[in-house]
Amino acid sequence: MDIASAEVVELEGTGARVMVAPGVRRGAGVDAVLRAHLAASAGVPADDVELDHACPACGVRHGSPVVRYPTTPSGGSWFADAATDAGVVVAAVGTRHPLGVGVEAAASEPAPALDAAALHPEERERLDELDPSARALVRAQVWARKAALLRAVGHLDVFEPSRIAVTMPGDDHGDGRITRSVPELGSRWEEVRLMDVAVPGRVAASVALLPRR
Repeated sequence: MDIASAEVVELEGTGARVMVAPGVRRGAGVDAVLRAHLAASAGVPADDVELDHACPACGVRHGSPVVRYPTTPSGGSWFADAATDAGVVVAAVGTRHPLGVGVEAAASEPAPALDAAALHPEERERLDELDPSARALVRAQVWARKAALLRAVGHLDVFEPSRIAVTMPGDDHGDGRITRSVPELGSRWEEVRLMDVAVPGRVAASVALLPRR
């Protein structure tokens, strides 16, 4: 796949490289972008990239894929993930942190049921304080952060997004953190970073970076 026109940015201090590719179709297009980005970052042919989408714990396809090939020169692992919405694909790769990607288009109409399932009461309260013209995109950014976190963590027996809260976009300059955690995230939850990525249109994107293993 030709990725010459796609934008690639590095997330400062993380070692992660993010590709933003607009106008990519769903399905095979998402994997194609991720393979191309990983291949270019690792210096291997895209056809040689091996991604395993089965969850190591339960075998179901959820969470970020496991990179079987390539490995780093020292034999370490690459971490990679990609997500899409509204025709935009965001792919992230790196060798220092397990990661996940979330992409969410701003909804044209409020969705109370989705808000109740996805947002912590503190987040809903903060959103209600915003000007209605800004609320939809901020809501999408919060959900993109949580979607990225869920993909980075992968398999969890019980993990409801509404049980956790994250900092609000605009308050943290695009470098989000968890403010309310749950036992499933372990003792190092304060080290999780939720880094927003600029994408075209009324679409929000974020990359979640977990503490180094």
